[in-house]
Order: sequence, then C-alpha cells, then structure tokens
Amino acid sequence: MLFDILNDENFMMFAMKSYTNPQCKNIDEFYEDLNRIKYIKRLMGKYNKKGIIKARLILNHIIILNNVFGNESCCRILFHKLEPEFHSPIKTFLEFLNYLPKEIPEVSLQEIPKEHKILIELEKMI
Repeated sequence: MLFDILNDENFMMFAMKSYTNPQCKNIDEFYEDLNRIKYIKRLMGKYNKKGIIKARLILNHIIILNNVFGNESCCRILFHKLEPEFHSPIKTFLEFLNYLPKEIPEVSLQEIPKEHKILIELEKMI
C-alpha cells in the first residue's frame, strides 16, 4: 500500500506500519499511544478557545508519539489528524523539539506560521 499522502482509508495501515515500540505487549498499547493525538487535539482546542496552553503536557505527548512512530511519521500523523486551525501551534511545538522535517506531503510547512504566544511559553521552559 502506498502512503504518498495520508487519508482516512490508509491512515491506520500507515500508523501500524510506522509503529515501533519494543515494549508493546498487545494492540491496546498501540491504541493507547494513538489516543495521544486526541489528547493533543483537546489541549489545542482549549488553547484556541480560552488561550490556555499546557505546553509541558503537549510536549510530553509529542515526544512519546515521536518515540513510537518515528520522526517523519509522527509529523505526518499529527498534520493529518489535527484540523488546519491547529497546524500553526503544532508546527511551533515540533520546531521547538527539532522534530519538524523539511517537508511532508500532507501540508506545505512553509505556509504555516509559528504561533508566537506558544513560542514564548516554550522559551520560558529553557
């Protein structure tokens, strides 16, 4: 199966193929890791609606996703599953972690701006 561009039909196969967790004992752990996307989405929704950002929690979820899916796959999964309104914040987090590849097929990364409020919060952590 080709994964030139992720869509709803090939997403699960792409995620399974990209998943590399040596400690994984069953399929439930795979789904638990995949659910981190929902948690990130929920946290991004709070940021969009109320301006509240839980940067450390989002960073933790992204780091775990990156560890089990790999760098490029993690980015592709996040940009596919997150709505376009969350692309700017997620790009900011990925750049901060130095996880963002030069390009991915799902979006044009050059056209997505950084989220300055989040960048300020992340720089406070350093």
